[in-house]
Formats: sequence, C-alpha cells, structure tokens
Amino acid sequence: VQLQASGGGLVQAGGSLRLSCAASGRTFIFGTRGWFRQAPGKEREFVAGISRSGGRTSVADSVKGRFTISRDVAKKTVYLQMNSLKPEDTAVYFCAADRSDSDFVDTREYAYDYWGQGTLVTVSS
Repeated sequence: VQLQASGGGLVQAGGSLRLSCAASGRTFIFGTRGWFRQAPGKEREFVAGISRSGGRTSVADSVKGRFTISRDVAKKTVYLQMNSLKPEDTAVYFCAADRSDSDFVDTREYAYDYWGQGTLVTVSS
C-alpha cells in the first residue's frame, strides 16, 4: 500500500493550492483518509479527514472555512483544497490512511497506519 502526496509549492498569502494524495495497492483496507501538517519546530497536527464512506468530514478549527477535503473514489485520490492561504499554513503536508471499519474521522495521529512522503507548502507574506 502506498500513498503519494503532491501539489505543494510556493504561493503568496491569499492564494490557493490543491493537494492530492493518490493511493495504490490494497486500498480496500483503508478507512479514514486524512491530511496532517508539520511546521518547522512544531509537532505534526491534524488538518482534515474524510471517513470511509465519504459521508463525514472533519476540518481543524485553524483551517475551517478555508480548507476543504474531498475524494475521487475511482481514482483512489483524496484532495485538500486550500484557499485564502496564510503564512502560518506553511508546513510539510502529509496524507495518511487508517484501517478503521467505523465511519468516523479520527483526528489522532497515532490512529493512522499508512503515510505518504509529504509535500511542502510555503506561503509568503
């Protein structure tokens, strides 16, 4: 099972980016798909997640109203649309997946079993 994150880059404050997380392998074992980020000198934090069924999503308060998570089941890809970006959004963004059978979005990092390699987002002021 592999997760491949892409779409990061340099953007000015107020701009937008869309991150993608493509999955390959035995993806039927996936439960929740999520995005986390880690800024320099800080711990990794939950950003957004979408449940196994796609019926539930969760977004961190710090990005609520600006970031949206979605998925394309046929492409086995999850997206993170990031609008109105701020310098404090600068971080390495990681996609992840757990193996939960429940239709619940877990925000705890340790609950996730599979991780992508990360993609860097830099927001300039």
